[in-house]
Amino acid sequence: MLNIPEIKEACENLTATFLEPAAGEGAFLVVILERKLNMVSKKYNNDLIQYENYSLLALTTLYGIELLEDNAQICVMNMFQQYYDNYKEQVEHHNGELKKKVLDSAKKIISLNIVNGNFLTRKSRDGDPLVFSEWQPVNMRKTSKNIKIQRTEYTLDEVYGSVKKENGRAINNLIQEPVQLDLFDFWEDEIENIHEVQKEMRYIPVKIIDVYKEEMEEADG
Repeated sequence: MLNIPEIKEACENLTATFLEPAAGEGAFLVVILERKLNMVSKKYNNDLIQYENYSLLALTTLYGIELLEDNAQICVMNMFQQYYDNYKEQVEHHNGELKKKVLDSAKKIISLNIVNGNFLTRKSRDGDPLVFSEWQPVNMRKTSKNIKIQRTEYTLDEVYGSVKKENGRAINNLIQEPVQLDLFDFWEDEIENIHEVQKEMRYIPVKIIDVYKEEMEEADG
């Protein structure tokens, strides 16, 4: 399967995406990741900063669904190990240092792109819709070395329905904020003088090496 021309060609495409519906322990995805990282090391490796940015972008294109929780966790660990090994090799090549924020961002991307659930029902073990993040480069040019990216969340149903959202929109992203009620409300309703109001949030464009921070703002802010 890995030698199918379409797959080999996609591995040479920085932004071509893969979704493995039965990821297992990640055997297929790890090989695809290795091939993509090798491509990055050849085409986007003028210096360590460029490699860090483009290797993370390549990582954002790989997705997986696994029914068994243990397998899903192993898949995540195997993918991170592959990323780490390739990154360490390039750090040594450029006489640089491993950066914690790069590794933290790699962990965040992998943990969000590999989900524990059922591909057929498109739901998680808890019965919630499976959610994936789209990682969209912002104003990226061929000469870009530092990449900015914006994360947008979709359910798997929305992905298959070709739903398009405003960039940055998140799912289950409502935060709660206490609001003071009128001084005498408690006389009528016998409720506490504090209640919760919800604010819709969205992810903001950030440097790809900072995606681990999951920075957000009010959607209407």
